[in-house]
Amino acid sequence: MMSRKSLAAGAAAALLLAGCGADGGGSGGGTSALTIANVAGQTWTCSFNPFNPNVQFLSFGFAYEPLVYVNALQDNAETPMLAESYEWNADKTALTFTIRDGVKWNDGKPMTADDVAFTFNLLKKNPGLDIDALWSSALKSVTANGNKVEVAFTGPATPYFYYVANHTPIVPEHIWSTGEAAKDPVKFQDPKPVGTGPFEVNPCSANNIAYTANKDYWQPGLPKVQKVNYPAYTDNQPANTDLASGEAQYGGQFIPGIDKAYVARDKANHHYWFPPTTNVALYFNMEHPVTGNVKVRQALAYAIDREQVSKIGESGYQPAANQSGVVLPTFEKWYDKDLAAKYDYKVDPEKAAGLLAEAGYSPKKPLKLSVITISGYTDWDASLAEIKEQLAPLGVELTIDDLAGETFNDRIAKGDFDLAYWSQVGGAGPYYEFRQILHSANSAPLGEAAASNYERYNNPAVDKALDDFAAADEATQQQLLTSVQEAMLRDVPVIPTTESVQWYEYNTKSFTGWPTEKDPYALPAPWQIPDVEQVLLHVEPTK
Repeated sequence: MMSRKSLAAGAAAALLLAGCGADGGGSGGGTSALTIANVAGQTWTCSFNPFNPNVQFLSFGFAYEPLVYVNALQDNAETPMLAESYEWNADKTALTFTIRDGVKWNDGKPMTADDVAFTFNLLKKNPGLDIDALWSSALKSVTANGNKVEVAFTGPATPYFYYVANHTPIVPEHIWSTGEAAKDPVKFQDPKPVGTGPFEVNPCSANNIAYTANKDYWQPGLPKVQKVNYPAYTDNQPANTDLASGEAQYGGQFIPGIDKAYVARDKANHHYWFPPTTNVALYFNMEHPVTGNVKVRQALAYAIDREQVSKIGESGYQPAANQSGVVLPTFEKWYDKDLAAKYDYKVDPEKAAGLLAEAGYSPKKPLKLSVITISGYTDWDASLAEIKEQLAPLGVELTIDDLAGETFNDRIAKGDFDLAYWSQVGGAGPYYEFRQILHSANSAPLGEAAASNYERYNNPAVDKALDDFAAADEATQQQLLTSVQEAMLRDVPVIPTTESVQWYEYNTKSFTGWPTEKDPYALPAPWQIPDVEQVLLHVEPTK
């Protein structure tokens, strides 16, 4: 007996809207050219490989699409995309997708179930593309038959639906099986992405990516925005200036004093919404002898005043995080407050000094560490400056190393750091963030690129808890995540400092249809994948 899950036609109908505006530019009402202000700390390389985490946010949701969109803000509500329906088998070890008819790649060729199966098997043949570690932890086989794709798992796998359906961009076999893509798909730059998505790259330069509407997009009348400009910003200030002036309408970064600097410039049209969904954290390199010492890690966790980091570094817009790693109140149902109280990571300089002394450090014998961060992230710079000041009286000398975005991405992935300041792109809940940060399948030897476990944490018990989560009932899942929280509290592989919000500013003068707290149809930040597609499919020029 098969359990059936059909994707509601109404969800698709919400997107199938008629009409589109004329092309244009600037910030006046009625234009269809939208400008995104999102600081990446680098100029553009014009690489759009959707499996490269450094540039994925520029292609997945614009040119490439998932099978099903899963909205973490609406209890994982689903919207059918390239799959029109799916069904699980009785024991949730196999998943069959029915692939949508009539979808074309932007070069005019039809998208088929064979392309979907090819995509997943491409990840199997090239583990460097498998950034969610699906084949090493969950997938058994992926095969196409007619318009069906069957995904077989090594065991019950309901939590992996998020990764398989929502987090895997589908690519065309006729492009990725030939030429430069076939020679080395991991290093393939994909400068002119051929996708099914609502936009095409046309053109890209170091300073700006221009996306133009895909005239043959499979959802009739969409996108209504005919052009999107994505300038390269290396610092927050120019981006904030463009948002305040109306030159940019869709923002994704920190603005200090936002009510005065942004909202007051146009109270009727300038808005923001910052839902917390994941953590900003200090990542320790656990392969280094100093940061690999748990007493050093625990000492810093007791020394850092997260409330002050939130207040001074993030103007209070990002709440203080907690060492369990569970974002509150968004995912409070998973939080074990008794366990957190047992470890009691309140600010305790005396306890921190004692742990450092046990590790051999004091103000007379200082501990010298460097932390890498992304140049131009002014809020992170302010947060780290506050952390540096807090640690100094304990004899911890912290050097802050601001790097260009591309350099930072390379160094954090390969483990070339003492400490790194970083936030995972996530938002679907603590299980997913823990799996990215802690599962050894997402790690790699020093010098090789890790997918997301940049600190190189390796704990078989944690791996097993995360693996067992898929087959467990809800009560057991709670117990498993409690055990993972204890590892965060005991081992301190990372120190969550603030709860990373979806930085999101939007201007209603030129465009309507934005996600809001009352209508949270997608995670709203322009860097959130693949949610950015849902935003750009809902937004339309003002009349």
